[in-house]
Amino acid sequence: MQNIKYYIKEPRAIGRSILHYCHGLLPDKFYVMCMYYFRTGKRLNLNTPRSFSEKLQWLKLYNRRPEYTSMVDKYAVKEYVGKIIGQEYIIPTLGVWDSPEELAWENLPKQFVLKTTHGGGNKGVIVCTDKDKLDKEATVRKLKSAIKIDLYKQLGEWPYKNVRRRILAEEYLSDGFETENESAPHDLVDYKYLCFNGKPLYCMVVSNRRTNKSYDFFDNDWNHIPIRLYNFPNAKNKPVKPLNHEKMLSLASKIAANHPHLRVDFYEVDGKVYFGEITFFTLSGYNTINPEEWDIKFGSYIQLR
Repeated sequence: MQNIKYYIKEPRAIGRSILHYCHGLLPDKFYVMCMYYFRTGKRLNLNTPRSFSEKLQWLKLYNRRPEYTSMVDKYAVKEYVGKIIGQEYIIPTLGVWDSPEELAWENLPKQFVLKTTHGGGNKGVIVCTDKDKLDKEATVRKLKSAIKIDLYKQLGEWPYKNVRRRILAEEYLSDGFETENESAPHDLVDYKYLCFNGKPLYCMVVSNRRTNKSYDFFDNDWNHIPIRLYNFPNAKNKPVKPLNHEKMLSLASKIAANHPHLRVDFYEVDGKVYFGEITFFTLSGYNTINPEEWDIKFGSYIQLR
């Protein structure tokens, strides 16, 4: 009954569901155009794209460089980025396995993070702060479900098409900030630098991920930008500028060099910078940026070739 009410309220969700099952039978261009409409309610202009969301769809279809597969692989990207900015910025790896059932629990410390290497968002991430209290069977079940997620089939994101599916264990990091809900597990503040033609121009800060996920945008001088991404709120307490903001800008520019657009994520822990991940399509480009003028402005920075 709950699903019926949802589809009555969101009729385009029916189209999205049907598309997910038909992706392998449809040309990528047709799939992306349909998904864009079902997600945004707008027709996708691929001939003369103007907005950020439109240009991200164009890049999905026509900007397909072989190295992108390694760049979105959560394990392989460590070596890729380490060669560019240095291994000292890479979160230490504790282990990598081909399936959740192969996890070597006895080799893991008390605290650690598990994630799928092929993407999947929060569904593919397990933050463990006490191994003795972790429900290992439930963790394996969650990871078995997450490893089946296919972002290429779901969202048309080509870089994920050939990523090897594995389980990665990383060192647990904490930046010392408290969440708005003291009883909830802590999440690192995410500093996500939006880079256009090799230059970082804005930082998207994601905080309170497990309680009341919030998105805030700042320019390079850390002026707060009045942007709302989809229906996510701004943080109740405005995120402060990281101590290593200038260093993050420098590192992001090195990683983003020679690319029309990508996002480089960092964490800051005890005054040290750690690389998080590379993302080519923030929220897959299907979520609205409000006010719309910022969607157009971000789009104007991307020079399509």
